[in-house]
Amino acid sequence: MNLRFLLSLLLASPALAASAQSLGEPEEARARALVHMVRQDCGSCHGMRLTGGLGPALTPEALAKFPLDSLVAVIYHGRPGTPMPPWKAMLSESEARWIAQRLQQGFPEEHTGTR
Repeated sequence: MNLRFLLSLLLASPALAASAQSLGEPEEARARALVHMVRQDCGSCHGMRLTGGLGPALTPEALAKFPLDSLVAVIYHGRPGTPMPPWKAMLSESEARWIAQRLQQGFPEEHTGTR
């Protein structure tokens, strides 16, 4: 079956949607806000297309060599001694993981409801 179809079934039920959120999937409105935040705030250093700038590129190719947990830690805790700030005041750790997973897959231009 198509992954989008399965997710639409999952998210159709409020109880099942709550279960998905506990697995790290943000609600639709929050997911849109996270995509916007990455595009605007992260993009100000990593380039508006996330291909690099003051900070390194955040493309799937550039991130392929890094374990997911390392990317989550950098997003959540920042990198002391560098311009990379910690985002833990604005994100939960599961949201940092969601962002890291999307970055490894190729970050969407805008959140369309598909995961």
